[in-house]
Amino acid sequence: MPQPTHPAHQHPCGWNAQLPPRSASPALNGGAQADVVIIGAGFTGVAAARRWHQVRPDDRIVLLDAETLGEGSPGRNSGFMLEVALANDASPDQLERMSRLNALSRRTMTLLRRLVEEHAIDCQLEHSGTFRGARSDIGRRALDRYAAFLQAAELPHHWLSAEQMHQHIGTHYYRHGIYSPDCSLVQPAALIRGLVDALSPDITLYENSPATSVVRHGRQWLVTTDDGEVQAPRVLLANNAFARALGADRSRLTAIYTYAAVTEVLDQASRDRLMPRQWGLLPAHRLGCTLRSTADGRLMIRSRYSYEREEDNGRIEQKLLDSLHRRYPDLDISGFDASWGGSTGLTHNGAPLWGQIQPGLFVSAGCNGGGIVKGTFLGDALARLALDQDVEDIDSLFGRADWMPPEPFRRGAFHLIAAWERRRAAPET
Repeated sequence: MPQPTHPAHQHPCGWNAQLPPRSASPALNGGAQADVVIIGAGFTGVAAARRWHQVRPDDRIVLLDAETLGEGSPGRNSGFMLEVALANDASPDQLERMSRLNALSRRTMTLLRRLVEEHAIDCQLEHSGTFRGARSDIGRRALDRYAAFLQAAELPHHWLSAEQMHQHIGTHYYRHGIYSPDCSLVQPAALIRGLVDALSPDITLYENSPATSVVRHGRQWLVTTDDGEVQAPRVLLANNAFARALGADRSRLTAIYTYAAVTEVLDQASRDRLMPRQWGLLPAHRLGCTLRSTADGRLMIRSRYSYEREEDNGRIEQKLLDSLHRRYPDLDISGFDASWGGSTGLTHNGAPLWGQIQPGLFVSAGCNGGGIVKGTFLGDALARLALDQDVEDIDSLFGRADWMPPEPFRRGAFHLIAAWERRRAAPET
């Protein structure tokens, strides 16, 4: 069975539904010629397009997206813009490398903040920092490991007691916590829409135009969609796990779906108690729950994972509601305003699948859940690579994606490990 070139979502994106309607750019229809085609108008693809136009403003740049802006994966994340390593990536034994990564993240965050300010992008960007919370012993051990990295790297942070966690986020659920200031929160659908609007009008965007194939055509690459085709000497694949169907190494990349939901706007008394200021919480354990408040007074929760396809969103929604009730049993919440699934590209060791695949064909995939800031940097770097400019040593900074076993062994291993981890970390879910 052929692999899909883009995700198929059961529910609309809740973040995008909060925004004013917008008119989508036309879909690709008929034939076109370009100097470069970038597949995927997410944070990676948009950064690549921006850099390409800066270097070669006269080039014909085509940006293809499978969906409408805000409905795809970039609009479906949780809106955490981290300036330091994710807990699963952090290593106190590799401080020099981690220091360089953190410096790149800060530089990229500065660029994104400047773009938001210069183009007046209304995306609720706020430097809030982030909490990490744990309820169980396994969660506490994970927090200890992350705190060891933060301390060794001399990054600011402080421990929080259960009562202090309650004061900040309004729940007694977590027994241990860490606060780190190196994070901003954003409305992700508003951000990606604004970043695309800020691109030069000389960059041609086609929405609702999923690439169905990328094949060599003489000295050119031929990219086809349902209703058109475009030829170019260079193609950049920036559609994460779905790059596998277009030429990326499928032995190193897997698609994972995760799920989020957002409440209605809470009453004023609840908002005063639970969110005196905007906050976000990341789980100590990777199978735990991500929580955050929103600028308009809602709670968002993200958790649960599935392999290669979306599970039934209605069933997942009930599980998310159960998790929210355990954390906030005094809130009268019978359902969500919206719930949705979103995909990400996963590699075995957390390193990206990045670089040149064939002459003129490049890929940046496998963000492993570190989408906005990390994806922006890697997209910019990929454009520089394709343009023969100076590029950081991506392999030494991020590593190279490991090989994974073929199906059905890969699927079986995922389900076995996930079941074991869910059992061990049940209080964190």
